[in-house]
Amino acid sequence: MQQIFSRLSQQFLQRLKLIVPPNKYQSVLNSYLEKRPITIRVNTLKTNSRKLRDELLQKGIKMQVVSWNPNTFILPEASLHDLTKLDLYNSGYFYVQSLSSQIPPLILLPKPGETILDIAAAPGSKTTQMGALMQNKGKIFANDTNPIRLDKLKYNLGIQGVTNTETITKYPNQIERDYPDIFDKVLADVPCSGEGKIFLKDPKSLGGWSEKKIRGFAKIQKDILKAAITATKPGGKIVYSTCTLSPEENEEVINETLTKFSGKLTVEKIYIPGLSVTNALTKWNNVNFYPSIQNAIRILPSDLMEGFFVASLRKLRS
Repeated sequence: MQQIFSRLSQQFLQRLKLIVPPNKYQSVLNSYLEKRPITIRVNTLKTNSRKLRDELLQKGIKMQVVSWNPNTFILPEASLHDLTKLDLYNSGYFYVQSLSSQIPPLILLPKPGETILDIAAAPGSKTTQMGALMQNKGKIFANDTNPIRLDKLKYNLGIQGVTNTETITKYPNQIERDYPDIFDKVLADVPCSGEGKIFLKDPKSLGGWSEKKIRGFAKIQKDILKAAITATKPGGKIVYSTCTLSPEENEEVINETLTKFSGKLTVEKIYIPGLSVTNALTKWNNVNFYPSIQNAIRILPSDLMEGFFVASLRKLRS
């Protein structure tokens, strides 16, 4: 056991002890050994939970309901390989998506008729989820700058039957220039170091972790979030999320952004009934954060959930 944990550097473990509540440290560490079960999101553009459940049960696929998200099932015995052979999968009646990944769109809660920007959209898990929430009414601009990932995004939009979405390819400075004060809501699910998705039996999931990489991601994240806020209408909402634990990529990004947009932003409380969360950190590296950052949430890695950070911002004025 210790041999496999040794794949995590002492630097990483020391940081983890400072980030995670002491009573949760060992369970978070143990989660890095767990292969989480497949979870799927019902595509409500094509079916509903009851119909999909009945069809999967007929095929002998067992499932568990997620209390805080009725359009999601946990498939404890299913394999991705077997699911991809199903017509239901290939026809887009469901989407294989982790539980944590589904949280940011639920918090953003795009509504039919709204104009939405998904600023780092590929491969489209959250974009297709938002299209379903909007019932294909309104407009989503789905942005990504990687051509291969953009192709995957377009493919997923097609399979899922999402028709209210236009794909674009713009860098943060271009978003700021081309879309000032345009969008009702913006999702900024940003690239990150992925500390919430580590699986120690797959060494590649560590991704060559280092503090230098964390700092590099933090710079990218600040630029993306700045563009997301600039593109949002006054009164509009921005949801910022990562799948990492690093405060430099989470609370610090929000803290610096609140300073940059002084008096123009507020951090709103997040509440999803039945969802277990921990509070955001109040300080890091002897820097105290704005008190309102406590309204953001952390999802700790577990046997079911990837680690995630989510903050909901309201743009008060331009």
